Amino acid sequence: MRYFEALGLEPRLTLDAADLQQRFYQRSRQWHPDRFSTKSAPEQAQALEMTALLNDAFRTLRDPVARAEYVLAQNGLEASTQRGKDVPADLLEEVLDLNMALEEADHAQITRSLAQFEQMQAAVDAQLASQFAAWDAQPTPDTLQPVRASLNRRKYIANLVRDARKALDS
Repeated sequence: MRYFEALGLEPRLTLDAADLQQRFYQRSRQWHPDRFSTKSAPEQAQALEMTALLNDAFRTLRDPVARAEYVLAQNGLEASTQRGKDVPADLLEEVLDLNMALEEADHAQITRSLAQFEQMQAAVDAQLASQFAAWDAQPTPDTLQPVRASLNRRKYIANLVRDARKALDS
């Protein structure tokens, strides 16, 4: 898990944001290309490569969803891509209601749907927090599978939130 290694961390889904930022700044100073301006070409190239790696690692690991997707990918369990026909069964009615409201430009219904989807997203986020802790305690495929399922559900709900907000903004 190259991103965790680059920042001197053990692979975990739950991270301390302040510690992550401190490690990023410390290593960024250590590998800053200006410190290597008088070094050999291979050393300069290594500094540039490490700087790019640190930036990518920090950008990914500071976001809990991106971090979880990275861990899934590193464990051969990519989160599935959402397609329109992959509506989770328990969301089907809400999706249909939102689509009708969008077609009718029913702002009141869209507002209600948005509030409901935001609550669903918060519930999934809370569920992810406990699933992250379970994987941190026992990093196995069995503890990572529920994370994958929750991320897929969250992605679908996030798309609904986005669509509802876009409709209300127009």
